[in-house]
Amino acid sequence: MLNKQIINKINDFVAQKPRTVQEIAQLISKSWHTADSYVSKISQEYGTIDVRTFRGGTRGALKIVYWNLVDKNQSTFQEKLFNKIIYSKKHFSAFDIYQYIDNDKRGAFLEKQEKNLNIKQDLIGTVKSSKKQLLIFAGDLTWAQGKQNNVPLISGFEYLIKNNIPIKIMANIDLNSLKNVEKILNLNHKLGKDLIEIRHHEQALRAFIVDNSLIRLKEKCFFKKTESYNYLFYSIYDEDWVKWMQKVFWHLFSTAISAKKRIENLKSIQKL
Repeated sequence: MLNKQIINKINDFVAQKPRTVQEIAQLISKSWHTADSYVSKISQEYGTIDVRTFRGGTRGALKIVYWNLVDKNQSTFQEKLFNKIIYSKKHFSAFDIYQYIDNDKRGAFLEKQEKNLNIKQDLIGTVKSSKKQLLIFAGDLTWAQGKQNNVPLISGFEYLIKNNIPIKIMANIDLNSLKNVEKILNLNHKLGKDLIEIRHHEQALRAFIVDNSLIRLKEKCFFKKTESYNYLFYSIYDEDWVKWMQKVFWHLFSTAISAKKRIENLKSIQKL
């Protein structure tokens, strides 16, 4: 049975250098198939490790397990971006990432949103395009109450849960966002599956990461001329940058506080 001791043992082993599934099986004294299932579960639930298959579909197929959190191998500007995300939340802009992407692997547009309505960015379509996993950097989760053409945005989440696609969300869970968090988590109970996980971590990014194919970034933009707010949306299709963003997500998510624990503590304050 996979437990914290085995998880830590595998993580420490892979963090040193990439390993084969067979090496991990020998480390934990389990069969190849058991080790493979453990690796898959750790990858999906914690994101600390990931797998790359070489010569897939052949008898000589080889699965290599590698460390999936941000490390020293990132480029200089990625390291600066990572530090800015971690330590300079108020001064971070999504454009700081967008500017490094080739023109043919990115897109951007402005949208004015009123009454929490979502139209142009087609968030429901973006969410439903997930085939393996959906990772979300969020703030207070106000979009949990939002609609797109009068269709609730979280209907996209229901679609993913029904198709057994896991959803991981990192958000700022406080007294203001409590109802939004509970509304999203209630989908697990409603559909009888435990596929949505939310953890508390206050950070600057507002982004949806769809599989290994898309990053959708959002930021608020104030125009002095019209004295109004608009929203900038950036789409990034560069696979290397998508994988880097996944590593940033898992790096923060791995040490974030579970929504359950956070909610219990918040509700204890409300009782005072």
